[in-house]
Amino acid sequence: MKTKIMASLALVAGQSIVAQAQEHPNIVVFLVDDMGLMDTSLPFLCDENGNEVRYPLNDWYHTPNMERMARQGIRFSTFYAQSVSSPSRVSLMTGQNAARHRTTNWINAENNNRNTYGPEEWNWQGISAQTPTLPRVLRQAGYKTIQIGKAHFAPKGGETENPVHAGFDVSIAGSSIGHPGSYYGEYGYGHIKGQKARAVPGLEKYHRTNTFLSDALTFEAIEQIDKAVDERKPFFLYLAHYAVHAPFETDRRFIGNYTDPDKSKQAKAFATLIEGMDKSLGDLMDHLEEIGIAENTLILFLGDNGSDAPLGDEKGHTSSAPLRGKKGSEYEGGVRVPFIACWAKPDGRNSFQKNLPIQAGVIQRQMGTIMDIYPTLLSVAGTALPANHTIDGVDLTPQLKGLKNENRPERFLMHFPHQHRGSYFTTYRDGDWKLIYYYNPERPDYPVYELYNLKKDPIEIHNLATTQPKRVIEMARAMAQELEAEGALYPIDINGKELKPKID
Repeated sequence: MKTKIMASLALVAGQSIVAQAQEHPNIVVFLVDDMGLMDTSLPFLCDENGNEVRYPLNDWYHTPNMERMARQGIRFSTFYAQSVSSPSRVSLMTGQNAARHRTTNWINAENNNRNTYGPEEWNWQGISAQTPTLPRVLRQAGYKTIQIGKAHFAPKGGETENPVHAGFDVSIAGSSIGHPGSYYGEYGYGHIKGQKARAVPGLEKYHRTNTFLSDALTFEAIEQIDKAVDERKPFFLYLAHYAVHAPFETDRRFIGNYTDPDKSKQAKAFATLIEGMDKSLGDLMDHLEEIGIAENTLILFLGDNGSDAPLGDEKGHTSSAPLRGKKGSEYEGGVRVPFIACWAKPDGRNSFQKNLPIQAGVIQRQMGTIMDIYPTLLSVAGTALPANHTIDGVDLTPQLKGLKNENRPERFLMHFPHQHRGSYFTTYRDGDWKLIYYYNPERPDYPVYELYNLKKDPIEIHNLATTQPKRVIEMARAMAQELEAEGALYPIDINGKELKPKID
């Protein structure tokens, strides 16, 4: 026993020496599929003084490790992603808005799902192998780059179907699929039972065991972290959970926490997926501390689009209450996601933390977006942005310090020229105002507008388009200019003609 203890102490001491000698901080991006802003016990919404406000959904879910992150870091009340998966993932990897990279819909692994009136040339092939992606640039800066879990960067046969071709040194369980065939190890994650066309690859050693998918991915992530430490290399870990995407299969370990008789079986299963994901976060943070590198490791936590919680209608105030809408919709519940940043173990003496002193326990009310992660992490790594690659994101480091970035444009454009819960629309936020423009392919001369003041009406129930026609026109013109500047592709109308915004 004494020998084992001495060996363990020697291991930790050795790793601590490596940590102290690092030139770059370790980086973890912890991405949760289909997790919206309200799918957590951690409140993100706040009052005008920045104080958190709890809502019933915060009391339904159990996410103690998200709460732990928030205590030692900063969370954003208003963080935007795209409304569906692949566009957000490509934006994270490239720093570009979906209108620019043109992967404007989720990628179907087998065929082009542009929909009836979607743009014919939309980028359903996803990320090119030549793109200077975030992992590729970090690898050039000396990082070991690790992808674990869902990728969904390209279809079958696409250049980056295998994430190694997107700049990762290691890829485990990532492919063209957008959701798992099953979460159960007993079912081989879809290989043995479930949806076999969406079976998760690369986890055969867990087949026929009771290892839940979220745990299997966590075990693989921990193993790769240990290898990077042994290699004395800083690492970029992109841990992208398949949770909490459908199928809503119960993680039986947590079902006892969800007994509300008014909630459906699916809603309870979804809640267990949330808690199992949160356990993964805690296990990862615990391991970073155990091996002595937590002080040198930055963690970013976020979702990829609005909630898909099976709690109610698509455009009402249910799954994301009090926000309106859910995944795939044009409303705030479709695009607002949780975002937390922290050092895995705060230590004001640490040189990396001196360079980026993340304010702890507060809510940042200034807007952030998924495009911001690219320039932010390159800034944290001390690495220049690649030449000849347009970036739409903004470096978040001032905001992570709890400051307001006065140079940040308070605008967000979300372009979805396809069919989903919300169809053929562009949303444009400028300050407190939000415009929704519907292209109306079957009646192209009659676009539809909605206008909301999100400061006065954050739940989007008072459409002011008819009472504020001048503001509608001004915002629609600004929206159209930004779409053109980003090289957006548009829906087609019933006659096959390109349908650009019609402003009058």
